Amino acid sequence: MTLRIEILAFDKSQVLDITGPLQVFATANDLARIRGVPAPYEILVVAREQPVSTSSGMQIVTLPLPDTNGALHTLIVSGGYGVNQAMGDADLITWIRARSRRARRTASVCSGAFLLATAGLLKGRRAATHWQRAAEFAACFPEVRLETDPIFIRDGSIWTSAGITAGIDLALALVEDDLGHETALAIARQLVVFMKRPGGQAQFSAALRLQDAGGRFDVLHAWIVENLNRPLSLAVLAERMAMSERSFSRHYRQATGRTPARAVEDLRFETARRLLEQGVSVARVAARCGFGAEETMRRVFLRQIRVSPKAYRERFSE
Repeated sequence: MTLRIEILAFDKSQVLDITGPLQVFATANDLARIRGVPAPYEILVVAREQPVSTSSGMQIVTLPLPDTNGALHTLIVSGGYGVNQAMGDADLITWIRARSRRARRTASVCSGAFLLATAGLLKGRRAATHWQRAAEFAACFPEVRLETDPIFIRDGSIWTSAGITAGIDLALALVEDDLGHETALAIARQLVVFMKRPGGQAQFSAALRLQDAGGRFDVLHAWIVENLNRPLSLAVLAERMAMSERSFSRHYRQATGRTPARAVEDLRFETARRLLEQGVSVARVAARCGFGAEETMRRVFLRQIRVSPKAYRERFSE
């Protein structure tokens, strides 16, 4: 059975919010054709305007909004700078609400969550949106349980994702839900993107979260990542920066919002997670990332994501 996917665009929507998920589903069709089996998806980009002018200036050919009573597998609502104007379009909001009732699942990319919330689809639910608009979203929709960290969130039949390229991660998860892990992984490989998994995946890498406006400690972070198997005490880091321990600790926390010890732990944890996903043994990962003992790494994993390294490797390794 072919699964119908409708991606909603609007004036000044973000082009990657549309084309990122579109390409994931299209690649699923491409891989199916290579195997000589029917394409699993029918993909349509729909809008009130034909064509749609995206925020980048690129125009996208769209189809008119379908009848709200037609069968639908997945409705995906894009985001972008035009979302505020779209929120004021009562007919469009009514269409989203009605079309969602016919869909097996409804999803939003980036600030598209504003449209789902305006349509009343997120009330009482967990949701994600672009980090830059999180405070605005929380103020506008206090009844929604907004979470600012995850790349995407599934709450029942409603899926929401973080900013822009997170729509690709969302679409891969939707494909995995439909067609299984192996197919989603094959698509990720074809597109040369990471196969992100649900649950506690941060919007930013640890190194990106630790960046400060002046970039004062960026070189230090790069050095830490290259030397995770070494002792990385406060004294070692302070000496690396040619600062006293007290001065380094104070300036580092002011710049990054974290203590040096927590920053080292975050960088070790992120690297360990990536190695486990590649199938490296727990013992080797603990040694390579400088945890010293497997039990130490286990405690960090349980604190960070409530999953042991062994369970994480079994679930997520290729």
